[in-house]
This record gives sequence, C-alpha cells and structure tokens, in this order.
Amino acid sequence: LAGFHLCQLTMAVSSALAVLGLNMVTGYSGHISLGHGAFYAIGAYTTVLLIEHGGWSFYATLPVSAAFCALVGYGVGFPALRLSGLYLARVTFSLAVAVPQILKHKAIEGWTGGVQGLFITKPEPPAWLPFALNADQWMYLVALTVAALVFWGAWNLIHSRIGRALMATRDNPTAAEAMGMDIATLKTRAFAASAMVTGLAGSLSAAAIEFVAPDSFGFFVSITFFVGMVVGGVSSILGSVFGGVFVVFVPNIAETISRSAPGVIYGVILIVFLFLLPDGVAGLLRRIAARLRR
Repeated sequence: LAGFHLCQLTMAVSSALAVLGLNMVTGYSGHISLGHGAFYAIGAYTTVLLIEHGGWSFYATLPVSAAFCALVGYGVGFPALRLSGLYLARVTFSLAVAVPQILKHKAIEGWTGGVQGLFITKPEPPAWLPFALNADQWMYLVALTVAALVFWGAWNLIHSRIGRALMATRDNPTAAEAMGMDIATLKTRAFAASAMVTGLAGSLSAAAIEFVAPDSFGFFVSITFFVGMVVGGVSSILGSVFGGVFVVFVPNIAETISRSAPGVIYGVILIVFLFLLPDGVAGLLRRIAARLRR
C-alpha cells in the first residue's frame, strides 16, 4: 500500500482506540463526555514534547503518555463525575475548548510551538527485522500491536467484576449503591482508564502524521469520536473498531462524491446510517448472531 493509505489505516486504528476510550465512559459508565478530544491532544503533545525536547524514543513515550493522561483524567473525573447528565457534558465540553487554547498560550509557546505546532519523524523499523519495511509500514504495525493489546485489556476489564460493577452503576445506581458499591470511585477510575486509552490514541496519531498543532485538536475532534461511538455501537468494544474506520474513511468518501459540499454528503451518509442501524454496526452483528443461534 502507498504511504497515504497506510497513514489512513494507522489513523483508523488510532481513532478506534479513541472511540474505545470514550465508550468506556459513555457506553459502560453511562456518562456523556464531550471532552475526549482534549485527552487525545494531551497524549499527542506528551509524546511529541518528550521526543522533541527530551530526545526520548517514541516507544518510551507511550507509557508516560498513558500514565500522564490517566492522571489528568483522574483529576478531571474526581470532581466532574459528581455531576451528571448535561452538567457533566458542559464540564467536559469546557475541557475540550480550553486545552487547544492553553497549548497556544505564549507562556508555553517555546515548548509547544504555539499555533505553528511541532514536527517529529516516524520511528524507523529496527534493523533486526528479517524483512524490509518502510517507516509507514512499521508505524502501522506498531499501532496495530498497541491497539490489539489495549482492546484485549479493555475486553478483560469489561468482562471482569469491575466491568460488571460499572454497568450496574450505569443501569441502576441506587441499587448498586445499596449493594455496597463505591460508585464515585468506580466512575472516577473508569474515567481515568478512558483518558489513558484516548491519550495513547493521540500518541499514535502524532507519530503517524508527524505533526501536532493546537488547531488540530479542536472541539470537533470530540464530536467525531462521539459519532464514531454511536455508529459503531454504544457499549460495544468491537463497535469501536467500526467507529474508528467510519470517522476516518467516510469523510474522504464524502469529499470524493462532492468536493463543493463534503459536509452535506457526510451528514446525509450519517443520517442514513443511523436510520438503518440505530444501534450501530455492533447491534446489527448481535442481531445476526442471535438469528444464527436460532
């Protein structure tokens, strides 16, 4: 595949991770978050700053980016998750709006590059590989490996005792609290894990594109992840994969159909998609599996 198409595939993997992170909060915890684009930006900038100013290896930045985003997510989630519904949506919306503006601020412009952003270079494939790969192919394999590990971890988490407790607090918080569950702690930790996953997605996207700038992480990024979650299927780990593919490739298809009004075409495709599959691609797959079992 050409470099452009490989970059698209890598971005689809990154977007699927970001959608998974959002799904952990909205799908499995039952809280609407409109601020996950902020964690995507924080993860991307953490990786780029460590590479650019610290001389770190890209691979070494990933656990640091994940840990830092989890810490920020815990700090935001601790007070925010005491709210609910539209109030929580407002808080996370404020986060998505504020982070790009902070990254542009003159006080840290020397580090972040301000509105001009920063450039990095994709990691090169190691010399010990028995076959030849270019940087785009290697980056895709790295993103795929990281995503596979994170999706596996998320699957185990959701199907564990903690995951069942999360879904219990989502479905009936009063009953869950009566059974002795610490709802506030559960939701805060889920928010931190969600931020960690989304931050990792941001790190992968920064390396794939080789560039970060504050305007690349506007509020629309959060909306894009929300659309991907709805299209793929809320409360579905597998649906996050379809959501990531949708948010990367469908806008390009819309632009191919009409260069003068791609947003209109994208909106029409989205409406038709949601009309035909109101519970997302994952819901369709569940119905097909149920019919096959009969």
